[in-house]
Amino acid sequence: MADLFASGRIVDIIVVLVAVEALALVSLKLFSGRGPSTGALLSNLASGAALMLAVRAALTGADWPMVAAWLLAALFAHLTEMMIRFR
Repeated sequence: MADLFASGRIVDIIVVLVAVEALALVSLKLFSGRGPSTGALLSNLASGAALMLAVRAALTGADWPMVAAWLLAALFAHLTEMMIRFR
């Protein structure tokens, strides 16, 4: 288990689960019309995924600009979601 964290592979597993969640929820929206708007959903999940990738970069010893870039990507995705929701 320690190796999963040290190598950052735990984040890879979580990001794959986030992608599966996105596919399931977008499919639900397409076939039933129920669920959150696709844009808000995808920007929300993108924000979370970017935060997880920032954690992965930090765990694997990436330089600070890489961590900062993932955090900035998370911020932009979050702001996009807020614009969609408050429109």
